[in-house]
Amino acid sequence: MRIHFTGIAGAGMSAAALMMRDAGHEVSGSDEDVFPPMSTYVEALGFPFSRRFDAANLPEGLDLLVLGASAKLGGEANPEVAEARRRAVRITTFPELVGEATEGRHNTVVAGSFGKSTCSALMAHILREAGVDAGWMIGAISPSLPATGHWGQAPQVVLEGDEYIVGPSDHRSKFVLYHPRDVLLTSLVHDHVNVFPTFADYEAPFRELLRMIPADGLLVARDHPAIRAIAAETGARAVWYDTQAAGAQAPRWHGEKVVFGETTRFTLVAPDGGKLALATSLLGEHNIENIIGVSAYLLERGLVTEQALARAVASFGGIRRRLDRLTTASRVPVIEGFGSSYEKARSAIEAMLLHYPDRPLVVVFEPHTFSWRSRDALSWYDTVFEGAARVLIAPPPSHGAGSHNQSSFQEILDRAAATGVPVAGVGSSDEAIGQLSVLRGDEAVLLLSSGPLLGLPEALPRAFDALYAAREAAA
Repeated sequence: MRIHFTGIAGAGMSAAALMMRDAGHEVSGSDEDVFPPMSTYVEALGFPFSRRFDAANLPEGLDLLVLGASAKLGGEANPEVAEARRRAVRITTFPELVGEATEGRHNTVVAGSFGKSTCSALMAHILREAGVDAGWMIGAISPSLPATGHWGQAPQVVLEGDEYIVGPSDHRSKFVLYHPRDVLLTSLVHDHVNVFPTFADYEAPFRELLRMIPADGLLVARDHPAIRAIAAETGARAVWYDTQAAGAQAPRWHGEKVVFGETTRFTLVAPDGGKLALATSLLGEHNIENIIGVSAYLLERGLVTEQALARAVASFGGIRRRLDRLTTASRVPVIEGFGSSYEKARSAIEAMLLHYPDRPLVVVFEPHTFSWRSRDALSWYDTVFEGAARVLIAPPPSHGAGSHNQSSFQEILDRAAATGVPVAGVGSSDEAIGQLSVLRGDEAVLLLSSGPLLGLPEALPRAFDALYAAREAAA
């Protein structure tokens, strides 16, 4: 089958395209206004890729056009969509395609408000290292995996399950299309307020997902009241985990004896009291939680041995934009985190404070237009930057103004500054680098965004590796 992906630089789109290519299909794609790391990643994948939308991009004999959900793609006005309709080619979305293609396999859907990309990538990495040729689809790039999507020959498929809607005309959550056999549920806190105005709206698709687990399926979930509440309605066999032990009447997978450092070490404890020593280079307490959840699932299902799991956890390099270090020579580390919601941003800041307790923390932040720019989310700025020594804020993207009540950039700056943390706005990469080029040299810098952030993830590490390494050498 010949498949063209319009909007292929989307994380899920490119992963689905790789799965389809692995499965033997001919794949091509196009996109516009894309930025690293996904733009450079897609360019290197080896299938035809155009940086502009054009009817001429559609190959002869096209069987299927997969249309991304971003408003920037233009929907029905996109010339590739118009050409597909002229040819009577079927048009679908990547969640529908992945669901159709993997129906009948042992799909493990990794879902949650946060942690799902890391958990999906970690699970795929552990299975691969243990010799299990599972399939996977992950919405982020991991240096520990050869690609974000893989078909695999084993029955198991690991699918990162996004609760966000399929598209403007299809308000189903993507993950309900994935035919889950098992579910790993990492978290449940209100997110995506532009399409889920209330928490009841937000938890509804998660409840639907858990109801889809078959009788022989398994739910492995973080032990949290909101998750307990919806799990109780489903009848699915549930296994629970958290970072800490519970009472004797409610045993769960947990960790103990955690020692944080460049390599963090802890003991994984099973509900029956069994113990396994683990080590990781990932930063933050939230990543200990992620490791516990994935380990609980794989060991409960008997998919890997304890020894194979420990080796793979230790070798896992995380995923791009989730607290990965961008500098190589600078004595001032630049770490990039993902901050599309309050919980994601706060967990990244807390991880930096935990691992760099003696360094003043400088945060460079770009508000996500569909969460942080919502006037309903202004209160997030009251506490999110607690512990930071200084904050630079870039203007949020301007799209999406018609979908929710947006705050102005000045309102955001004023709200953040009212907390007492020194706050400044920056409008360009050069302006930000200029402000950061006069640091004392003992700080740590966190880049926090879900967008291009003025190009700083590419420009700032180069500047710091030259600037602060040179200062150190001169001293």
